[in-house]
Amino acid sequence: MAGHFEATPGGGASVALDEVEVAILRSLAVQLLELIGPGVEPAEGEDPLAAQCSEGPSEPPSDPALARLFPEAYGDEDKELREASAEFRRFTENDLRTRKREDALAVVRSLDALAPVPDDGAVLSLAADECRHWLGSLNDLRLTIGTRLEVSDEDEGQDGSLYRLPDSDPRKPMVMAYLWLGALQETLIETLMPD
Repeated sequence: MAGHFEATPGGGASVALDEVEVAILRSLAVQLLELIGPGVEPAEGEDPLAAQCSEGPSEPPSDPALARLFPEAYGDEDKELREASAEFRRFTENDLRTRKREDALAVVRSLDALAPVPDDGAVLSLAADECRHWLGSLNDLRLTIGTRLEVSDEDEGQDGSLYRLPDSDPRKPMVMAYLWLGALQETLIETLMPD
Protein backbone atom coordinates (compact mmCIF):
# COMPACT_ATOMS: atom_id res chain seq x y z
CA MET A 1 0.00 0.00 0.00
CA ALA A 2 2.37 2.62 -1.24
CA GLY A 3 -0.15 5.29 -2.29
CA HIS A 4 0.46 8.81 -1.08
CA PHE A 5 -1.33 12.12 -1.44
CA GLU A 6 -0.13 14.70 -3.92
CA ALA A 7 -1.13 18.35 -4.12
CA THR A 8 -3.69 19.42 -6.72
CA PRO A 9 -4.48 22.90 -8.02
CA GLY A 10 -6.76 24.88 -5.75
CA GLY A 11 -5.35 23.54 -2.49
CA GLY A 12 -6.71 20.03 -2.73
CA ALA A 13 -5.03 16.64 -2.84
CA SER A 14 -5.32 13.35 -4.69
CA VAL A 15 -4.20 9.78 -4.13
CA ALA A 16 -4.37 6.63 -6.24
CA LEU A 17 -6.03 3.78 -4.35
CA ASP A 18 -6.54 0.20 -5.35
CA GLU A 19 -9.69 -1.78 -4.67
CA VAL A 20 -8.36 -3.27 -1.42
CA GLU A 21 -7.22 0.10 -0.07
CA VAL A 22 -10.64 1.63 -0.77
CA ALA A 23 -12.34 -1.29 1.01
CA ILE A 24 -10.02 -1.00 4.04
CA LEU A 25 -10.45 2.77 4.37
CA ARG A 26 -14.22 2.51 4.03
CA SER A 27 -14.48 -0.33 6.52
CA LEU A 28 -12.34 1.49 9.08
CA ALA A 29 -14.35 4.71 8.68
CA VAL A 30 -17.63 2.83 9.15
CA GLN A 31 -16.24 1.11 12.26
CA LEU A 32 -15.20 4.53 13.58
CA LEU A 33 -18.74 5.81 13.03
CA GLU A 34 -20.10 2.84 14.97
CA LEU A 35 -17.63 3.46 17.79
CA ILE A 36 -18.46 7.17 18.04
CA GLY A 37 -22.17 6.43 18.03
CA PRO A 38 -25.21 8.28 16.72
CA GLY A 39 -25.60 12.00 17.02
CA VAL A 40 -28.03 13.89 19.18
CA GLU A 41 -31.37 13.60 17.41
CA PRO A 42 -34.24 15.87 18.42
CA ALA A 43 -37.19 14.09 19.97
CA GLU A 44 -40.45 14.30 18.09
CA GLY A 45 -41.73 17.85 18.36
CA GLU A 46 -38.47 19.07 19.97
CA ASP A 47 -36.72 22.13 18.59
CA PRO A 48 -33.67 20.92 16.57
CA LEU A 49 -31.57 23.78 17.96
CA ALA A 50 -32.41 22.73 21.52
CA ALA A 51 -31.22 19.19 20.72
CA GLN A 52 -27.94 20.58 19.38
CA CYS A 53 -27.43 22.64 22.52
CA SER A 54 -28.21 19.80 24.89
CA GLU A 55 -25.64 18.95 27.48
CA GLY A 56 -23.35 16.01 26.89
CA PRO A 57 -21.94 13.44 29.27
CA SER A 58 -19.90 14.53 32.26
CA GLU A 59 -18.07 11.24 32.76
CA PRO A 60 -15.24 10.07 30.50
CA PRO A 61 -15.95 7.05 28.29
CA SER A 62 -15.00 3.67 29.74
CA ASP A 63 -13.79 2.35 26.37
CA PRO A 64 -10.05 3.22 26.12
CA ALA A 65 -10.35 4.09 22.41
CA LEU A 66 -13.22 6.51 23.06
CA ALA A 67 -11.34 7.93 26.03
CA ARG A 68 -8.46 8.64 23.63
CA LEU A 69 -10.79 10.31 21.14
CA PHE A 70 -12.51 12.32 23.90
CA PRO A 71 -9.76 12.89 26.48
CA GLU A 72 -9.96 14.66 29.81
CA ALA A 73 -9.48 18.41 29.41
CA TYR A 74 -7.70 19.04 32.70
CA GLY A 75 -6.63 15.66 33.99
CA ASP A 76 -7.92 13.90 37.06
CA GLU A 77 -5.22 14.53 39.65
CA ASP A 78 -7.55 16.14 42.15
CA LYS A 79 -11.23 16.75 42.74
CA GLU A 80 -11.20 20.32 41.42
CA LEU A 81 -9.61 19.27 38.11
CA ARG A 82 -12.03 16.34 37.75
CA GLU A 83 -14.96 18.71 38.25
CA ALA A 84 -13.56 21.16 35.69
CA SER A 85 -13.05 18.32 33.21
CA ALA A 86 -16.59 17.08 33.76
CA GLU A 87 -17.98 20.56 33.16
CA PHE A 88 -15.88 21.01 30.03
CA ARG A 89 -16.92 17.59 28.71
CA ARG A 90 -20.60 18.31 29.36
CA PHE A 91 -20.54 21.36 27.10
CA THR A 92 -18.12 20.23 24.37
CA GLU A 93 -18.32 16.48 23.80
CA ASN A 94 -21.50 16.50 21.73
CA ASP A 95 -19.99 19.02 19.30
CA LEU A 96 -16.74 17.07 19.15
CA ARG A 97 -18.62 13.83 18.46
CA THR A 98 -20.57 15.59 15.70
CA ARG A 99 -17.37 16.83 14.06
CA LYS A 100 -15.74 13.40 14.25
CA ARG A 101 -18.87 11.82 12.75
CA GLU A 102 -18.90 14.41 9.94
CA ASP A 103 -15.22 13.71 9.19
CA ALA A 104 -15.76 9.93 9.01
CA LEU A 105 -18.93 10.35 6.93
CA ALA A 106 -17.02 12.57 4.48
CA VAL A 107 -14.45 9.78 4.07
CA VAL A 108 -17.16 7.17 3.42
CA ARG A 109 -19.02 9.42 0.97
CA SER A 110 -15.91 10.36 -1.01
CA LEU A 111 -14.87 6.69 -1.25
CA ASP A 112 -18.40 5.70 -2.34
CA ALA A 113 -18.29 8.36 -5.07
CA LEU A 114 -15.06 7.03 -6.61
CA ALA A 115 -15.20 5.99 -10.22
CA PRO A 116 -13.01 2.97 -11.00
CA VAL A 117 -10.13 3.38 -13.41
CA PRO A 118 -8.35 0.65 -15.38
CA ASP A 119 -6.44 -1.99 -13.39
CA ASP A 120 -9.00 -2.07 -10.52
CA GLY A 121 -7.93 1.24 -8.99
CA ALA A 122 -9.25 4.73 -8.59
CA VAL A 123 -7.94 8.23 -8.04
CA LEU A 124 -9.43 10.00 -5.07
CA SER A 125 -9.42 13.77 -5.59
CA LEU A 126 -10.25 15.97 -2.62
CA ALA A 127 -11.11 19.64 -2.60
CA ALA A 128 -9.37 21.78 0.01
CA ASP A 129 -12.33 21.60 2.41
CA GLU A 130 -12.56 17.81 2.05
CA CYS A 131 -8.90 17.49 3.05
CA ARG A 132 -9.72 18.78 6.55
CA HIS A 133 -12.32 16.05 7.01
CA TRP A 134 -9.86 13.43 5.80
CA LEU A 135 -7.12 14.70 8.11
CA GLY A 136 -9.47 14.58 11.08
CA SER A 137 -10.68 11.10 10.25
CA LEU A 138 -7.21 9.69 9.52
CA ASN A 139 -6.08 11.04 12.88
CA ASP A 140 -9.08 9.54 14.68
CA LEU A 141 -8.53 6.18 12.98
CA ARG A 142 -4.87 6.13 14.00
CA LEU A 143 -5.70 7.10 17.59
CA THR A 144 -8.32 4.35 17.79
CA ILE A 145 -6.15 1.64 16.26
CA GLY A 146 -3.12 2.76 18.26
CA THR A 147 -5.13 2.52 21.48
CA ARG A 148 -6.42 -0.94 20.60
CA LEU A 149 -2.86 -2.06 19.79
CA GLU A 150 -1.52 -0.32 22.92
CA VAL A 151 1.05 1.53 20.80
CA SER A 152 3.64 3.53 22.73
CA ASP A 153 6.15 6.14 21.56
CA GLU A 154 8.88 3.51 21.67
CA ASP A 155 6.90 1.27 19.31
CA GLU A 156 6.81 3.96 16.62
CA GLY A 157 10.50 4.90 16.63
CA GLN A 158 12.92 3.87 13.87
CA ASP A 159 13.82 0.71 15.79
CA GLY A 160 10.32 0.26 17.23
CA SER A 161 8.72 -3.11 17.67
CA LEU A 162 5.86 -2.30 15.28
CA TYR A 163 8.22 -2.72 12.37
CA ARG A 164 9.55 -6.05 13.61
CA LEU A 165 6.34 -8.00 14.21
CA PRO A 166 6.49 -11.47 12.70
CA ASP A 167 3.91 -12.26 10.05
CA SER A 168 2.39 -14.83 12.40
CA ASP A 169 1.46 -12.14 14.97
CA PRO A 170 -2.34 -11.67 14.89
CA ARG A 171 -1.86 -7.90 15.34
CA LYS A 172 0.15 -7.62 12.10
CA PRO A 173 -2.78 -6.63 9.79
CA MET A 174 -3.90 -3.85 12.14
CA VAL A 175 -0.31 -2.68 12.61
CA MET A 176 0.08 -2.50 8.83
CA ALA A 177 -3.15 -0.49 8.59
CA TYR A 178 -1.96 1.79 11.40
CA LEU A 179 1.36 2.47 9.67
CA TRP A 180 -0.31 2.95 6.28
CA LEU A 181 -2.83 5.43 7.72
CA GLY A 182 0.09 7.32 9.24
CA ALA A 183 1.81 7.55 5.86
CA LEU A 184 -1.42 8.77 4.23
CA GLN A 185 -1.88 11.35 6.98
CA GLU A 186 1.70 12.56 6.68
CA THR A 187 1.55 12.96 2.90
CA LEU A 188 -1.81 14.73 3.12
CA ILE A 189 -0.36 17.20 5.63
CA GLU A 190 2.64 17.76 3.35
CA THR A 191 0.39 18.59 0.38
CA LEU A 192 -1.45 21.20 2.42
CA MET A 193 1.63 22.97 3.76
CA PRO A 194 2.63 26.13 1.90
CA ASP A 195 5.95 25.96 0.06
